[in-house]
Amino acid sequence: MASANPQSPPNTAASCRDASDPQSLPVEAARERILAALQPLPHTQMLALRAALGRVLGEDVVSPIDVPAHTNSAVDGYAVASADLPERDAVTLRVVATARAGHPIAATIGPGECVQIMTGAPMPPGTDTALMQEHVERADETITVGAGHRAGENVRRAGEDLAAGQAAIRSGQRLLPAQLGLLASLGRTEVRVRRRPRVAFFSTGDELRSVGQSLGPGEIYDSNRYSLYGMIKRLDLELLDFGVIPDQPERLREAFEIAARQADAIVTSGGVSVGEADFVKQILAELGQVDFWKIAMKPGRPFAFGRVDNAWFFGLPGNPVAVMVTFYQFVQPALERLAGLDAAAIHHGPSTLRAPVAHALRKRPGRTEFVRGVLEVDAHGQWRVRPSGAQGSGILRSMSEANCFIVLAHEAADVEAGALVDVQPFAGLV
Repeated sequence: MASANPQSPPNTAASCRDASDPQSLPVEAARERILAALQPLPHTQMLALRAALGRVLGEDVVSPIDVPAHTNSAVDGYAVASADLPERDAVTLRVVATARAGHPIAATIGPGECVQIMTGAPMPPGTDTALMQEHVERADETITVGAGHRAGENVRRAGEDLAAGQAAIRSGQRLLPAQLGLLASLGRTEVRVRRRPRVAFFSTGDELRSVGQSLGPGEIYDSNRYSLYGMIKRLDLELLDFGVIPDQPERLREAFEIAARQADAIVTSGGVSVGEADFVKQILAELGQVDFWKIAMKPGRPFAFGRVDNAWFFGLPGNPVAVMVTFYQFVQPALERLAGLDAAAIHHGPSTLRAPVAHALRKRPGRTEFVRGVLEVDAHGQWRVRPSGAQGSGILRSMSEANCFIVLAHEAADVEAGALVDVQPFAGLV
């Protein structure tokens, strides 16, 4: 048996025999224990700014400059001194120059004078207010300004976006288009990001065949590996596809040993229940430390989490929908944690909004249920949610037609039509 890893979860941390629930572990407790066991990978690398899109920032970025670098006009119009603005009657000011972006005016503007200014141009010395050109009357080289203007209007102050020395972006944020633009505004050409976790994944089962192969009696195509590929790929992680591993102890042992050497995490489907041909538990007892759980949820009751040498292990059920539900509820948050994503950005909670359900739902207290649903706007312009079809854990079609999970809480019972339910939209999750 492999030696215990200092980061391995303690034997009692994830037991399904906790006194609080002798039968199974609640969903939220399982998620919290997984996240508590993991730490972000320590490795970082420097990337060119455009190549860093979608990656997780590996350092705090401090602004070396004021943004904007100079006080400038937010409009096309006229730069004036607020002391020249009238309180009641109109005044006439003389236009003495024109200021354009990238061409600052050095001369100080005197009383009774103004400067025609373009958006982004530095405010000339002696001015502190920008008037929109639509709000003045121009005649030859003068403008007439009426009452009602405020001192400092339409002016962007130097450093009002970021001051020099101020933190611009914190480590752990995913670099999306806005973040790339912000980094570019600081003059950054490259940025330090966290290394993407390497994730090995495979399916187990003698009955599975890869697409492109012919099916024999009792055989089925392996859909789980393709669902796993899509879910992991969408997280922008490195993938190691180990294919289909038959229910043969030596083949499984070899796959786990190789995967543990090459990957930061191993995700499998099938082989974690209590059948005689489910060898995963036996082999992992020899290779690492793994806690097998019974999760109080539907679908996806059998689930395993632990370590194999230096790789974290996630053993998912074999049914296709259960694979996807357990991945989104447990594995995705864990992989986001490994990737170094800030805790606030990790998908922790199972619900994000509430909506009335169109149909009554049957529910047994004592487990969390994830119903595949369709969130839509009804004829009255109101949000509602309905099941997307048959809810068997092997019916992948209803998952493909859904756009959300209807999340029925652990202690909830039957739900009447029209009742408010928790909804987890796929948008932002998948």
